Amino acid sequence: MKIYLLRHCAAAGQELAAPLTPQGEEQAERLADFLADKGIDAIATSPYLRARASIAPFARRRGLAVRIDQRLAERVLSVQSLPDWQEALRRTFEDADLSFPGGETSRAATARGLDALHKLEESGCATAAAVTHGNLMALLLRSFDPEFGYAEWRALRNPDCYVIETGEGAPKVWHAW
Repeated sequence: MKIYLLRHCAAAGQELAAPLTPQGEEQAERLADFLADKGIDAIATSPYLRARASIAPFARRRGLAVRIDQRLAERVLSVQSLPDWQEALRRTFEDADLSFPGGETSRAATARGLDALHKLEESGCATAAAVTHGNLMALLLRSFDPEFGYAEWRALRNPDCYVIETGEGAPKVWHAW
């Protein structure tokens, strides 16, 4: 099976209801063009508006239903404001069990994200798209490639796309777009 793991397009904020920016809307159309010939037959997305809006043009063109999966939501680093949140995030790549007030560990976020990907595998489709957010995407990619860490998270773009191919042998992962 192939899973196109997607990071959402440019958004107007970080909150659940943050819409895409005009640039993000253009990116979503280009993303739909890119995905057009990939044979995707199932879509799961984070409940965040920016993730749903990023895949919407493609889903409309293909006539595919979009399944909302809470497990693809962004990882909550902390419910409190962290003055140096990027340093805090970096530390969570070094210690998978580190958590901050009200936050989720890297280990827990990875486990729920992998559960969402396994659900797609169990659906019987050959190729799927999973739309998520930067931190969770990086953690998922790290589960397949332990070298994927904080620096690689910083290099992710909006949108971004990696492919995870499972089947015989070890999973293969590559940057696709």
